[in-house]
Amino acid sequence: MEIKRILIANRGEIALRVIRTCKEMGIHTIAVYSDVDRESLHVRSADEAVHIGPALSYKSYLNMENILEAAIRAKADAVHPGYGFLSENAGFARACEEKGLIFIGPPARTIEKAGDKSSARQILMDSGIPVIPGSKDVLSSSEAACEAAEKTGFPVILKASGGGGGRGMRIARDRDELVKAFDMASGEAGAAFGNPAIYLEKYMEKPRHIEIQILGDQFGNYVHLNERECSIQMRYQKLIEEAPSPFVDENLRSLLGETAIKIARAMDYVNAGTMEFLVDKDRNFYFMEVNARIQVEHPVTEMITGLDIVEQQIRIARGEKLGIRQEDMRPRGWSMECRINASDTEDDFMPSPGEIESVIFPGGPGVRMDTHIHDRYMVGPYYDSLIGKLIVHGESRDAAVRRMQRALDEFEIKGIATTIPFFRKVFQTRAFRNGDMDTHFIERYMEERGKSG
Repeated sequence: MEIKRILIANRGEIALRVIRTCKEMGIHTIAVYSDVDRESLHVRSADEAVHIGPALSYKSYLNMENILEAAIRAKADAVHPGYGFLSENAGFARACEEKGLIFIGPPARTIEKAGDKSSARQILMDSGIPVIPGSKDVLSSSEAACEAAEKTGFPVILKASGGGGGRGMRIARDRDELVKAFDMASGEAGAAFGNPAIYLEKYMEKPRHIEIQILGDQFGNYVHLNERECSIQMRYQKLIEEAPSPFVDENLRSLLGETAIKIARAMDYVNAGTMEFLVDKDRNFYFMEVNARIQVEHPVTEMITGLDIVEQQIRIARGEKLGIRQEDMRPRGWSMECRINASDTEDDFMPSPGEIESVIFPGGPGVRMDTHIHDRYMVGPYYDSLIGKLIVHGESRDAAVRRMQRALDEFEIKGIATTIPFFRKVFQTRAFRNGDMDTHFIERYMEERGKSG
């Protein structure tokens, strides 16, 4: 299948990231934009751009009809959904297929299996994959949630069945908390993903969040690209990622990789995807979810493998066989990523919209900056607070830590609050430098800072 023209159904840094790879592959790019993104960098960088609606997501970047109309009007061959928005929406993937557009991601049937977190759990339990104990299906009511929790045991966590990124997640330590949390979680999931379905899992107190990047072609060939450590989170939103993980040894890496590919085969997975696991202190691991799209943190894997994952996505989508051998995918050096968010870390990580007065980006050896911001860029209140990703690569973890510290010191954004000052402090902590982390690292850090402050 030939792909000469790709519409990118997204915005911001990921849209720009896809555009860059397309240009290097000689592919014509079509951007879409809302009213407030008319002058955005991804719009200026694309070969052409189509307006798709007002600022509110459901009227623009979540508006399937407008996006499909834009693709047809622009004579696109394919659609790349990026991450977030419609990237894990099986209805959108199917609609693309019905319109004769190549969807650069898993086919709709796979997204229905993998994108529905509850359904994916059931498929993998049937395949013998270790999963976190929890409900066997989505929950119809708070009463059903309480029944499942009684069997699983408190504490439990409610999760959105139709998406990830921390939306729709609530922890409950007793029945009363669970009843209160259910409607909130369901409402948030419905607003974020158009799907209010919720399922329940046993809540693990101090796990590591480890994920495996995989690629699969249309001929049943699979390869995993090693692991990423994603334990540094705030309210289930990842803040710092690294590859490889300082906790994963060769035996665990092999087991996780084999399991990830087993999961992919069970779901007939095609294209790029991520299998996410929780790992306890004894290196026991449990499947958590499949992210049926490219991840925000894909650059750290690119840095240790030398691959362009977006290029691989496009090649797979146009029917090519994987040209990668598993034995060549051993990690080379160490990579880290800091998510630069427009958030005030001194005010409980509240969003910090406003105009960027000026910005100075870091550079030098081993430094990569994925962003769409610039001087006088207006950060609005309508979308996610992510405004960029600072990625570094070094020969070792210590070298990567030092390089990230140097890059953070060079980085300056004036006009809004960002996570940059916070990262400077985190990278100075002994726990982080020693790789001593779990998914509650940030909460402990904030608590300790509050006591000392």
